[in-house]
Amino acid sequence: MRKIDVLVVGGGASGLQAAITTKSTYPQKEVVLIRKEEKVLIPCGIPYIFGTLSDSDKNILPDKLLSSAGVEIVIDELIDIKVEDHTCHTKEGEVFVYNKLILALGSIPTRPKWLKGAELENVFTIPKNKVYLDDMVKKIEDAKKIVVIGAGFIGVEVSDELNKKDFEVTLVEIEKTILSKAFDEEFGKIAQEHLIERGVNVITGSGVSEIQGKDGKVSGIILSNGNKIEADAVILSMGYAPNTAIAAKAGIELNEFGFIRTCEYMRVLPCSNDIVAVGDCAEKRDFVTRKIDRTMLASTGCAEARTAGMNLFTLSPCKPFTGTIAIYSTAIGEHAFGTAGITEVRAIQEDFAIMSGSFTGMDTHPGTLNHSHKQTVKLIVAADCGMILGGEVYGGYSTGELTNAIGFLIQNRVTVKALLTMQIGTQPLLTGSPAGYPLIKAAEVIVKNMRS
Repeated sequence: MRKIDVLVVGGGASGLQAAITTKSTYPQKEVVLIRKEEKVLIPCGIPYIFGTLSDSDKNILPDKLLSSAGVEIVIDELIDIKVEDHTCHTKEGEVFVYNKLILALGSIPTRPKWLKGAELENVFTIPKNKVYLDDMVKKIEDAKKIVVIGAGFIGVEVSDELNKKDFEVTLVEIEKTILSKAFDEEFGKIAQEHLIERGVNVITGSGVSEIQGKDGKVSGIILSNGNKIEADAVILSMGYAPNTAIAAKAGIELNEFGFIRTCEYMRVLPCSNDIVAVGDCAEKRDFVTRKIDRTMLASTGCAEARTAGMNLFTLSPCKPFTGTIAIYSTAIGEHAFGTAGITEVRAIQEDFAIMSGSFTGMDTHPGTLNHSHKQTVKLIVAADCGMILGGEVYGGYSTGELTNAIGFLIQNRVTVKALLTMQIGTQPLLTGSPAGYPLIKAAEVIVKNMRS
């Protein structure tokens, strides 16, 4: 039995960030991080091991980030939590007595029970598990035709990466366009067109009713419209579920979606001062709608982890987690897409009275520079007060940071009128023109419509 100040369970991005923040905020405390993986993958880099990186060893979170901060790493598996005793029991027989417990349990990919054939050989998911993914990469080497089911960010990125390796890739999405939960239709269509141009066969508006097999091995799929597609391998990219079974076993309360219930300081509800939860396993609310949200993002998890770490022993009303803004970005070739907050479709569904405006310019000035790219910015704002509720960006590689800026505007409840006087730094090689900066020009479009 070993007594420690802080035990962090889970070695992913949120667990790592929680451990580092805790040690930085409370340097006198002993912080131990326990994880079952020898090597931890960078979660957002996983799709790229199928193409660009070609090797999972090039996509590893370095342990030095923890050790240099003074965090001890224990490779073991948690099997039981005794909340009343403040103890955690491991597979190797170790018992940790904790003062504070941080649960960063992560998520697991879904393999729907209703989908016939989902258990066939060569039907894969995309877990954050190096051993599984290394084995998967080897098994698909001899495949010619691969079907990816689900066109969220992971499905799109995996499809694009497999396409680089000359597999015949078909991406199937039940919605009208790819990336439909993150982008309005006009942006999804652009992304879809670029993916098709790169050689991926994209099928939208049709689900998968069955995965077919022969001699126990996948041979194809049947779409909901009855069409059949041959496949040597099928990849399920149909979402993730919080990995909270061990928390439920310990009597820790889960919400209706299986996430650990938390307050704005990431402390476990109801009323636990000694256990916090962060990342994919933790409950979160949408910043705009204030509804329980199922966003799973490493960046969101790290924001939660910083909040949890800073408030672990002493609460600060200046440092709560105010809700997820769901800031995503991705790239298809040289074309990048970013989104923050809620889409126009979602805003209307939630009964917000809104206005939206878009502007297309260039991400350099002049736009004749070799690396120039069109840049489109769309803003969604509250019609009554002009508060920015969401934004979408299409452009070159500067898209990611511009999307982050929009997220910050949303978080600080900036209005579209305030955006008109936003001071920016511009440089010909790096940004759009000061007189034609797409973010500000999109705001001008909305304000003009407000006045008319």
